[in-house]
Order: sequence, then C-alpha cells, then structure tokens
Amino acid sequence: MSFHTLNSSPASSVGRLSTMGELTLPFKAVVRLHVICIFFALASFIWGYNIGILATVYVHPGFIKAIHRPTASDKGLITAIYYLGTWISYIFLAQPATDYLGRRWAVFSGTLVTCIGAAIEAASGGGRSKVMATMIIGRIVCGLGLAIVSSSVPLYQSEISPAKQRGRYVVLNHVGMIGGLAAAFWIGYAFTFWDTARGIYLGWRLSIAVQFIPATILFVGLPFCPETPRWLVQKGRHEQALSSLMYLRGATSTSDPIVTQEYDRIKSDVAIHQSPSGFFGWTILFTDRSLFRRLWRASLLHFMAQMCGNTAIKYYLPTIFEDLGIEHRFTLLVGGVESTLKIGCTIFDMLVIDKLGRRVTLLGGIVLMTFSLLINGALPQVYPDNVNRAADYACIVFIFFYTFGYSVSLGPAPWVYSAEIFPTKYRARGVNFAASGGAIGSIIVAQVWPIGIQNIGSKTYFIFMSFNIVAGIIVFFLYPETKGIALEDMDNLFFNNNRPSNGPLAHRDSEDSHEDEDRASLK
Repeated sequence: MSFHTLNSSPASSVGRLSTMGELTLPFKAVVRLHVICIFFALASFIWGYNIGILATVYVHPGFIKAIHRPTASDKGLITAIYYLGTWISYIFLAQPATDYLGRRWAVFSGTLVTCIGAAIEAASGGGRSKVMATMIIGRIVCGLGLAIVSSSVPLYQSEISPAKQRGRYVVLNHVGMIGGLAAAFWIGYAFTFWDTARGIYLGWRLSIAVQFIPATILFVGLPFCPETPRWLVQKGRHEQALSSLMYLRGATSTSDPIVTQEYDRIKSDVAIHQSPSGFFGWTILFTDRSLFRRLWRASLLHFMAQMCGNTAIKYYLPTIFEDLGIEHRFTLLVGGVESTLKIGCTIFDMLVIDKLGRRVTLLGGIVLMTFSLLINGALPQVYPDNVNRAADYACIVFIFFYTFGYSVSLGPAPWVYSAEIFPTKYRARGVNFAASGGAIGSIIVAQVWPIGIQNIGSKTYFIFMSFNIVAGIIVFFLYPETKGIALEDMDNLFFNNNRPSNGPLAHRDSEDSHEDEDRASLK
C-alpha cells in the first residue's frame, strides 16, 4: 500500500482529524479570513509583478538599446542572479525574519527590501556596463526581499486558517502572485504604446517602478492585521494569542470552545516541539527522522516545481512567442492574456484543492504539463522555421494548457504543502529551506533555457518533459495526502506507527523501532 491510500485506512492514526477541522466558523469569521488572506496576497502580487515585469523588460526597445542587444547569457545572468539572492535569503535571512519579527512584520520587511531593489533597477542609467551592474545589484536585492515575502505569506495564511479550508486560503498566495504576473504583462504592453524617444528611454524603468503603488497600500494596512496565534504562543505571548484567535474565529470571548479547543492544541504542539535555536535549530531538521521526512519532501517538491520548466515560461514568454514569429507588441498582449487566464486557473485550484486533495491536483496538473511540453517540443521539429502558422498557433494554445496544469498543481502546491507539514517551532525553518530548493532549480533553468533554446531549439522542451514525468512518479509513490488534517496533527502523518508492512513505501522495521526516540528528541 502506498501513501495515496494511507489516509483511507481506518486503523491509521492519520485518519483521526482534529475536532477543530469539524467546527463551523461564523459567517463574519469566514469573511474576515478571506479579507485578511486576500490582503496578504497583495505582497504576493508584488512578488509576481517583480518577476513578470522582467519578461516585458527583456523585449522593450529601450532596454535592448541600453544593453546593446542583450545576449542569451546576459538574460540568463540577470534572471539567475535574482534566484541567487532568494537562495541566500531563504537560508540566512527569511527564517530569522519570520521567526523573530513575526509572520506579519516579516512580510513588511521583505516588501521594503524588495522596493529598495526595484528602485535600484528603475534608476539604471549610463552605458551598457552600468545598466548591467545596476540591474544585477537590483535583482539580488529584490531576491533577498522576495524570498522573505514568498515564505512568510503562505506561513501566515496557513497558521490562521482552519484545517478543512487551509488549502483554499494558502492558494490565495499563488492567486496574488499570478495576478502580479498578469498585471506586469498588461502594464508592459501598455508602455509599448509610448514609443517616443522619451518613452523608449523611460518606459521600461517606469514599468518597474509601478510596484511601489501596491507596496504603499500594503505598508499602510499591515499594522492593522493580527499576528498569527501560533507564533504568539511560541513567543509566550498567550493573552495576545487568545485575543488573536478570538478575532480570527469570530468568537465573542476567549472562553468560547472554538477558541479554547484550538488554543489548547496549539499550546500542546509548541510545548512538544522545544529545541535549541540558531545553528542547532537547523540541524534537527536533518537529524530527527520525522522532521527530515517532511524536509526532503517539501524541498524536492519546490525543486521539481521549477525544473518542470515554469521559470522559463515566466521569464521568457514574450521571447518564446517572438521565436514563433509573433510581432513584439502582440507577444506582450498574448502574454497578458495567458497570465490573466492563469488567475482563473488558480482560483479553480483554490476551490477544489480541499475537496480533491493535494495529490489529485498535483498529478492531474503534471499529466497536462507533460503532454503540453511534448507538443511544444515536437511541432517545431516537424514544422521548422515557422513554415506552418497553424503549428505555431497550436504551440501557443498548448503553452496555455501548460500554464493551466501548472496553476492547479506545481504552482501553488509546494507552498501549501510545505507551509502545513512542519510543527510551529520548525515551520519557518522548514518552509525556507524547502523554498531554497526551488531557488536552486530556478537558477539552473534560468541558465539552461536561453542557451538551450538557442542551440537545440524546441528539443529543450523534451528535457523539461522528462522532469515532469519523473515528478509525477515521485509524487504518486512518495507524497502522503494532507487535506483536512490540522497543523497540530501532522506529527501523526509522519510518525505513523501503523504503517502497512507491504508496498513500495513500507518502511523498515528498524526505522519503526526508532519512533519513540524521535518523539522524545522533539520534547
């Protein structure tokens, strides 16, 4: 028996969901949770915009003139350097910011750093070397800030959400990110109509600066949002935790059962998972079996999400369309349509992820992505040099299918999965280390794609198709379902002393003998 059937077993400890998952929240609490999670998705919007606007900048006449026709290596460097910044931040900055400042102020600080990086990019001027230098510095700084944003937003959303709707609320993070991508394409498209000499010089710089508008709204509103009860309990601020929980659950007093029941579970979870801080707090993720089972799954999922080819689509979509023989301005229009449709796809995932589960949406999306990459790799081989317009347009259609598959699977799922499987004490560390795996994947793709597409053409799609096939097999056999399980019950899923003794995922008896030691090491 494999992990995908584990939860259906009556004997499994995983099947015992917390009562919190069964409680019905008052309508005002549901509305409140939606408003707060949507507001925090504004930070994700800035994340998506920062990524998406670079794709339009690459094909803007002013940027091309400033860089003197950027090569594939130039684009690869500017793209990859951002992910180097995110990797550094995930390992060294994002976790301390999230754990010591709190989830809410981590979002604030990450957005502030991002704005500094965007200001450096927008101020790029002078000759080629100066523009390249400022773009590289700006992208690194943006990477440092957006790593904090991209990990702290889903953490916040996960920690304030009830178990049975957690997937929906955390997917709002990805809805915001995709919304930012779409806005970037439309704004980049709008700036192409400013084709005077001044417009060509300023257009791409001002398009980068537009992100300061949502950032200002975020800065004004964040101080009025509650901190997560789980972080407050972890810091020993119990009265504030009760008040926050009462507000989030729409209760009239801190003695309401809907508050006390969840509060007791949070306190119990925090009390169990006490450990050293600093460097030794990191090592336990590798030395404790239960935590390591979660860590490698979360890290691998983030890595696979980038190696599936999405980084190439995000950054080089207009370039891809130009390679298909489409006029420059129209490439941005099509990119805007594609990104806008992804918003609907991600909202669809938000509505079904808590019903179908993480595994079903993951596997379904991966199958669709694999088939789409096959078509995009094969058609240009059969009809080279854009000799068949129908084949070119078919490629565009299947890029749309690819993005639909990504938007319901490997786009939101790594953030949902990693934000829910770790205990409160280790959640920030676990999420940030896992996300660093995605940064490594993005660095690889950012370097490989422009050079690969230049040298072997559409065969590059077959490389990503192969990664998708491997990812589907790994998810099918190695990833357990987490839908509907309270955050405080995730230990049951990864300790799980009642494993089936047969099947590809059966653990060795020698591992089972260490489960009690694992529990003791976390106390």
